Amino acid sequence: MSNANGTLKRSVEWMYHTNIYEVNFRQYTREGTFNAFLPELPRLREMGVETLWFMPVMPIAKAMMKGTMGSYYACSDYTAVNPEFGSLDDFKKLVNRCHELGFKVILDWVANHTGWDHVWTTQHPEYFERDEKGNFKAASGMDDIIELDYNNPELTGAMTAAMKFWVETCDIDGFRCDLAAWVELHFWKAARPELEKIKPLFWLGEFDVLENPDYMQVFDVAYAWRWMHTTEAFYKTQRNVDVLKELLKNYADNYPPQTTGLYFTSNHDENSWNGTEFEKYGEMAMTLAVFSFTWAGVPLLYSGQELPNTKRLQFFDKDVIPWNGRYELSGFFKKLLCLHSINPALAFWGKDNETKILTVASDNHILAFYRKSGNDIVLVLLNFSPYPSAFNISGTAFKASFTELFTEEKRTFTGKEMFQLNAWGHKVYVCGRMEK
Repeated sequence: MSNANGTLKRSVEWMYHTNIYEVNFRQYTREGTFNAFLPELPRLREMGVETLWFMPVMPIAKAMMKGTMGSYYACSDYTAVNPEFGSLDDFKKLVNRCHELGFKVILDWVANHTGWDHVWTTQHPEYFERDEKGNFKAASGMDDIIELDYNNPELTGAMTAAMKFWVETCDIDGFRCDLAAWVELHFWKAARPELEKIKPLFWLGEFDVLENPDYMQVFDVAYAWRWMHTTEAFYKTQRNVDVLKELLKNYADNYPPQTTGLYFTSNHDENSWNGTEFEKYGEMAMTLAVFSFTWAGVPLLYSGQELPNTKRLQFFDKDVIPWNGRYELSGFFKKLLCLHSINPALAFWGKDNETKILTVASDNHILAFYRKSGNDIVLVLLNFSPYPSAFNISGTAFKASFTELFTEEKRTFTGKEMFQLNAWGHKVYVCGRMEK
């Protein structure tokens, strides 16, 4: 599990090209079950999705429950299935079908806290933190959940065993770890090698490398939270592309080899609590989506973004995504998903992979960069402004033929190109593989 110098040996090479689609079972279908979701799999696979992230599938605590259905993240039993979604056999059937179609499956894991009536509150009350009155300690700002105590070594063993259950019983391929940096690092450092005695796994942590760099000792991919917040502020208040460029450089300097960030314009938290991508980013939403799928990272889509979904989904109550059968952004995302999974230049790690931000002398609203691996090159041009732009860029002496991803325009570069972008426009020029 570790190299001779004690650093983590990364286990799954498929992660370098993967993308992730987050599945909210409750709101995905009217039935809200595993079985009702099954018919969606061929559509998502055809769209180019590689990895499915299933939000927590465990039963939800009834004590202190919020809304009419409660929070996915207030678990009452780590080794059982929420009857709202179906049975354990239903879930196993779903994972098996995912694997048959070529998906990887990661399961949302909430190690920091449980609901108030979790089975451990009676079976193992010593696993929990206590407040000054000796009662179970509610999590900060969230009164429907209580904190676990990782100073108890027996909890580490019990939590690891619970995670093993899902790998051994259902053959999942990894975990998305909720509030990973709220959990003591020693737990993750003990749990990962123990779990990977079963099979190599993919580890996505909900934390930002700029705030918790030590956690990259364990995790393969971390949330680019600061990028998300900075781009929202960029759109709403202060538009300075140099701030974005500096942040990207900061990220690149902080990820250890073979690790990266998760880039997205929406997820379950953002959609429900802070607004849809169109509320947060307006006309810049599609520009940011192109960035998320072409920068050196792992891109994420949330349930319904291919619709596109323009409403905030209720979190604690039933609120079905308003599917209409048209999937208007499916073609847009398919081009990005497929390019990301097939073109070597877009792998987030490789011995000869190169990512470079380019200089645009004539317009300080343009973010231009290229990704390169051998003869495969992807040149990305993004206009982060509400004004059309014509410009040239330095450092693109690629004397080769390129195809623009969305328009299929053919163009031979000589090194002295002029480019044009519409307001909030984007172009992705590809030299090399575009389709499977």
